[in-house]
Order: sequence, then C-alpha cells, then structure tokens
Amino acid sequence: MNIQTALRAPVAPPLDAAGKFAADVVAGLTNKPKSLPPKYFYDHAGSALFDRITRLPEYYPTRSELGLLELHSAEMVSLLPPAAALIEFGAGSSRKARILLGVAANIEAYVPIDISGDFLREDAAKLRRDFPHLAIYPVAADFTVAAELPPEVATRPRAGFFPGSTIGNFEPHEAAAFLRHAGRTLGRGDVLIVGVDLVKAPDILYRAYNDTEGVTAKFNLNLLARINRELGGNFDLATFEHHALYNVDKSRIEMHLASTRRQKVRIGDVAVDFRAGETIHTENSYKYSVESFQALAHGSGYTPLKVWTDGLFSVHALRNTAD
Repeated sequence: MNIQTALRAPVAPPLDAAGKFAADVVAGLTNKPKSLPPKYFYDHAGSALFDRITRLPEYYPTRSELGLLELHSAEMVSLLPPAAALIEFGAGSSRKARILLGVAANIEAYVPIDISGDFLREDAAKLRRDFPHLAIYPVAADFTVAAELPPEVATRPRAGFFPGSTIGNFEPHEAAAFLRHAGRTLGRGDVLIVGVDLVKAPDILYRAYNDTEGVTAKFNLNLLARINRELGGNFDLATFEHHALYNVDKSRIEMHLASTRRQKVRIGDVAVDFRAGETIHTENSYKYSVESFQALAHGSGYTPLKVWTDGLFSVHALRNTAD
C-alpha cells in the first residue's frame, strides 16, 4: 500500500471494553491451541471468587505476602518519597495496600487501577470510610496498557505497588514489558514494590491451584459464565472441567478448562468446535527464584533495592532507572 492509499484508507475506531473483550474471546477460541487472556477473569463475580481463593488454607501466596507486608511494611514505605501517590496496578481488593497505607504518613494519595470497575468502586468506598484523610482516585482501566492518571496526582511524586504475584501471569517477555510500562507511569527514580512467587515443591503448588473446596475451579469456570452473560455465549459449564498442573520445565502453573465431550459452542454469531478432552488455556503462573526475578527487573530498567522473603514468597523493592 502506498502512502496516498494509506492516507485515504478508513481508520477503524478503537474498540470499547466490551468490543475488546469480544474480539479477544473470538480470537482466543478460534486459535490453535485455544486460549483466553486471564485478565478477563476479573469481572465482579470473578474478583469476589479470587478474594475467596486468597483466604483458602492451600493458597499460601496471599498468606505469605501478607505476613511479609505486615512484618516489613515500615521498611518498605521508608523507601518512598514524602507526599507520594501510591499507584496500585491491578488493585482488586485493597487488602494488601491497606497494610502500607496504615503505616505510611508519607502516602497522601492512593490510585488503584483495575479492570473490574464495579468491584473497584465498591472497595474504594470502603477505603474512604477507613482512611478519611487519604485522597483516593480509583481508575477503571486495563493496568497492562497506558492509563491516564487523575490530574490530582500529576505533580506528586509517585510509587508503585504490584502485589499478589500477578507478575507471574505474564510470559517473561511480557513481564519485562509490563515493568517498563510501569516505569513510564511512575517516572525515573521512583520505587515499585512487587510481589513474586518463588519456585518450590510441585506438591505445594498443585494444592494451591486445586483446592478441596473447588473455589479455584469456580473462578476458572466463571470466565465461561462471563462470556455467556456478556457476549451471548451458550457454554454449558457442566461440560467443562478445571485442570491445573505444574510445568516443571517452564517453572509455571498452567490452568486450563477441558471439554468433557465433543461439542459446538456459540459466542454470538461465531461457532467454536471442541473435541473431547480439548482445553482452553486460561492462565499461566510463573515461579521465579529471587535471582532470576532480579535479573528480569534489571534488564527492564530497574535497580533492585531490597527483597523480603519467607522462602515461599518474595516482595521486591525496585528503583526505576530507565529514561
């Protein structure tokens, strides 16, 4: 295409959130192998289910991270500048941010960014009641792409918070891209505090993603229920099973939804065929060593400042040194 033709060609308007969801679902389910982006787990129902997961006895990451935050929060916030705005990427519940906010006189504003707008606003309302002195500006957006921050924090020094081992849901090159994106949002010299799950015995990992109450299975299946609710899908959830396994070679948990029989599913006007046993790959959760994550961070424009760990989980403080 020459430049004159390109200039005359109509430009497709950007998709809204619902249109992007539909496009991503159709693309993922017509791909080989089938997959769906894990960010779509977190509608209101999915966010509530994940909050339940974090309280399960088998799910050690939240318990470990909360322990590290409670034990070392004063040291963590001492690395942040005065009058800072704390930007939390993929906020969900503010349960962990509350620990930092409770000890940080130097944090004067809190900006939670999350794709689940309803859940975010509900949580922000509770937070305002508990921290009446704190300026809170929730942003309903995909935290993995550039989001416009509220003008009220434009001139404030910033700090980043990315707890919960969500960094492990990215492929390593995507994790590096996210870190660079977070660095641009924060600014050179600012600090990012990030939770990172560690490599450990496979049986511990298996139990964490295959809980006896079946809450993780409900969380996984809710993705299909969301497609039914929002995109006119006709998934029969009873014909799909939650599978989670540990891939030792790639140091990651893989979550799938497996079709128990041969079937055809419709999403709006699109028909998708499933073989018996065929799966939809819904999530990865990479596990790092302290050294491998610090190497990833260093290659993404950060200087590691400090790491806190209990042997199961780690929390890293990183300084953004990228221009």
